[in-house]
Amino acid sequence: MGLFVSRLYEMFESFNTGPPSRILMLGLDAAGKTTILYKVKLNENLQTIPTIGFNVEQVSPCRGVSFTVWDVGGQEKIRRLWQHYYQNADGLIFVIDSNDQERIEEAREELHGILSAPDMSRVPLVILANKQDLPNAMKTSDIALKLGLNTLAGKHKWFIQPACAVTGDGLLEGMLEMSNLVKQHRKNDY
Repeated sequence: MGLFVSRLYEMFESFNTGPPSRILMLGLDAAGKTTILYKVKLNENLQTIPTIGFNVEQVSPCRGVSFTVWDVGGQEKIRRLWQHYYQNADGLIFVIDSNDQERIEEAREELHGILSAPDMSRVPLVILANKQDLPNAMKTSDIALKLGLNTLAGKHKWFIQPACAVTGDGLLEGMLEMSNLVKQHRKNDY
């Protein structure tokens, strides 16, 4: 009987979306944040221009998963404004241009700066390693190493997902993992 009730509860939980999770989508300029946002929301490839400011959209990539995604511009002069979006974030999606090996150290510095902010303490992290379709794209294992993700143990739960915004490959998997990490985080906070 207990197993039946437990399974029934799990089934109910999977359909109960509750309020949408507030997710920040950050990363360096030209990483593909806006393209990812609209691929997930509309399943279309939109022509985008560099984001000056932010885009905010409700997305439901699948049943039971609902996010309010804040896609904030990644140009250097805009990054100092990122801190104004940290409060009440349920999760962070950090987008990496897997083909941009020259700026991986810059991405590392920005990521660790975000995660060290008090408002981002223990917030779960999904790295979308975008542009995996390009021939010189770094592997996710190399990206994880270069970003120093091993240093996050005990501070932030994290997951790295290979992705391609243009084809949509890996985006749903990344969103589902974000949802799982947010649920775990909320469960542990209560």
